[in-house]
Amino acid sequence: MPQETNGKLFNVAVVGATGVVGQEFLRVLATRRFPLRDLRLLSSKRSAGKRITCGEREITVEEATTRSFAGADLVFISATDEVSRHFAPIVAKAGAIAIDDSGVWRMEPAVPLVVPEVNPCDVERHQGILAIPNCSTTPLVMALWPLHCVNRVERVIVATYQSVSGTGRAAMEELVEQSRRVSENRGTSPHVYPHQIAYNLLPEIGSFKDDGYTSEEWKMTAETRKIMHEPELPFSATCVRVPVYVSHSAAVHVEFSRAMEPEFARDILRKAPGVVVQDDPSISLYPQPWTAAGRDEVFVGRIRHDSSNPKGLVFWVVCDNLRKGAALNALQIAEELIARDAI
Repeated sequence: MPQETNGKLFNVAVVGATGVVGQEFLRVLATRRFPLRDLRLLSSKRSAGKRITCGEREITVEEATTRSFAGADLVFISATDEVSRHFAPIVAKAGAIAIDDSGVWRMEPAVPLVVPEVNPCDVERHQGILAIPNCSTTPLVMALWPLHCVNRVERVIVATYQSVSGTGRAAMEELVEQSRRVSENRGTSPHVYPHQIAYNLLPEIGSFKDDGYTSEEWKMTAETRKIMHEPELPFSATCVRVPVYVSHSAAVHVEFSRAMEPEFARDILRKAPGVVVQDDPSISLYPQPWTAAGRDEVFVGRIRHDSSNPKGLVFWVVCDNLRKGAALNALQIAEELIARDAI
């Protein structure tokens, strides 16, 4: 975490401050030594007037308007695609830097898509807007990248198990309500998802495309390629929504340019920044969503040979999707900008 840069402090605004990721961002911000001068919390008109505590500060939420960014240095946007599409260019025009959590800007060629542990240099290419990846992509590339630097990744097949918090507060509340009703032998009426999520799995995240893949699956493909600077990387994903409140998980099958021993991969990942290896089958030690929730790290375990591919490994990855999958990664991008004097 950076200290003050030559005594310089920064004015920060948060768009979507009352949302699930916005709230997590404020919790993360309060625990890091970020050189903060002023903090402005912005949201929709219906949330304006709420008072939110961040560290020792109690701040009144304001309605986000085109005039909200005067004097800001950094603006974190975690809202709808429409809000991001509207406000990010306004932020850049105002002379601030927008760090955006939506899917609007991720694949724009001029917008860096950054995971600081993987492609930190990309922050220097910004033109006022930077994007953070989808919360399922971030833990995947953090596990792949250290291995790729030693033994080139030739192919990736991944199945994700994604928590309802990735959809937002309404989905979390729906899981609570449906679980209660099912336990009481009562029927449920899904609203957020197309089917009941309690005690169920839904292999549908995003919209279905003509090729049978969903938009979420194509996001993972395109984002992984962009972050790793491997535009032709063979990649296939199946994304599943599961009845878990927080933390996304993934089963990852990787083919490398040459065979790799699991223990060698463990050694590499143990040294990787932001990664924790939990891998001891003899005591049932492996990453779990429950224990990853509230943690900043990406957890990797069950690292083993792929029995179907002599150059392959299989492993299991878990990460708190609200923290490293979103809020923490956004703040780390800001810290990288400061460290590189790119702001």
